[in-house]
Amino acid sequence: MNAVTAESVYEKLKMLPPRRIAEVEDFVEFLKVRDEKMRAQQVSELFEMIDKLAAVEPPLMPEEIDAEIDAARAERRARVDRR
Repeated sequence: MNAVTAESVYEKLKMLPPRRIAEVEDFVEFLKVRDEKMRAQQVSELFEMIDKLAAVEPPLMPEEIDAEIDAARAERRARVDRR
């Protein structure tokens, strides 16, 4: 966030009553937790893919790896689009 945006948000917050500021704090915490969970899920999925790729016999060709990556990205985009 740049300084202008931060200042704008701060000015708006100063005009809110205390109970609304508490709501804003709760919402910001919700967003932070949601982003952390999403990142953790993505890391977990990455390790699952790595495990699956490591278990493949015979080893995949580079083209096959690219196809797996493309499929995983498409699946992730579909999940994000459903939200």
